[in-house]
Amino acid sequence: MSEDRNERAEAESGSYCETAPAGTPERAEGPPYAECVLCRKPTEYAESVKGITLCPVCEWQEAQRTACSG
Repeated sequence: MSEDRNERAEAESGSYCETAPAGTPERAEGPPYAECVLCRKPTEYAESVKGITLCPVCEWQEAQRTACSG
């Protein structure tokens, strides 16, 4: 019975997977750049960006881990 509710909720949301988060921050014009929270390398985001910032490599790897396979 709970599976039916889950399927309805997914159908109402329009998609099983989100391709990009709604709150994706803008890329920085120049330094200083925020530090990646995983590998500590510079990201493409300004230091003033709040929340989790990832470098391009870690962003790609995270997308691979969370990608929808169906």
